[in-house]
Amino acid sequence: MATWDLIKDLPLEVDAYSLEGRAEEVSSGFLRKCTLIHITGAGLEGVGEDVVYDGEDHDAFQAAGPAGDLPRGKMTLGQFCGQIAELDLFPTKAPEREVSRLYRRWAFDSAALDLALRQNDLSLAQALNREVQELSFVVSIRLGEPASLDPITQRLAIAPTLNFKLDPTDSWTDELLADLAATGAVESVDFKALYSGTIVDQKGDVDLYARVIAALPEALIEDPDINDPAINELLIPHRDRITWDAPIESVADIENLAFKPRMVNIKPSRLGGLKPLLDSYDYCELNGIGCYGGGQFELGAGRLQNQLLGAIFHPDSPNDLAPVGWNANTPVAPLTAGPLTITPSATGFAVDSIA
Repeated sequence: MATWDLIKDLPLEVDAYSLEGRAEEVSSGFLRKCTLIHITGAGLEGVGEDVVYDGEDHDAFQAAGPAGDLPRGKMTLGQFCGQIAELDLFPTKAPEREVSRLYRRWAFDSAALDLALRQNDLSLAQALNREVQELSFVVSIRLGEPASLDPITQRLAIAPTLNFKLDPTDSWTDELLADLAATGAVESVDFKALYSGTIVDQKGDVDLYARVIAALPEALIEDPDINDPAINELLIPHRDRITWDAPIESVADIENLAFKPRMVNIKPSRLGGLKPLLDSYDYCELNGIGCYGGGQFELGAGRLQNQLLGAIFHPDSPNDLAPVGWNANTPVAPLTAGPLTITPSATGFAVDSIA
């Protein structure tokens, strides 16, 4: 049975919506804005998080408030998600980037899932007939410009067994690479070659790729620029290390990759809706493709929800789902190096505690 079929018929009652804005400076050097979506019904509440990256999109959303044509009344979870998929969730202002439509759709779907589970006295694991396991994670950070080992040593001083996902940049010297290799803590390198118009765009030339791949021979290689003939040629012997993140918005995107991947980063918000997310998990399991999860600097319920999904669907992967304290500009002990023990709420798409 498809995983979606286990929950799509859950009864759901929706009475009202409200929005809550949040903002915080994060370690990538920008003011992160998010919007929590609260959906209430039958005296209970479900919460989802809109992780659209552009602050002006959040400002417009919060100023306008929830649209009047959002689903209300009694329905199934599947019917709610189907209606949300048909709506323009940016009715007053088109988003700065098209992928934001998927992010907002996920925020509504996840809030409805939370509410439906609460109304039916179920936890997510119970509804899916799965277990919540300990969650492995990596800390995803950038090393500044010019790049420095300091962010690594600062965090290893708190937790010496911590592992990292790092974004190589042109300022990475051979000396820095040697120091990184000596830590034994770099689990993956994200070249971010497929982003455009963001603060993390980084193309990199074949020399950067060659130096990083040689210095860190065990590290996974995320989102390399295989459209560059020279880089593609360099990477052919390393395809078993290559993973994908930015291009994965659907099962079709996984199917259409240039070669079968070892792993893909399944970000719930980037898949958009609840059904596309669960279909992607099913596809990867059926086809022997590993999954890991990724965060997007969530400021509320979204981080815990992503960690819960990771603990259910891909607990042993290099999940970019570290506790938020690790992403602070100056992390403060105590912080766990993992794996995380996640205690889910008795009902809903939520977490009671993480240790």
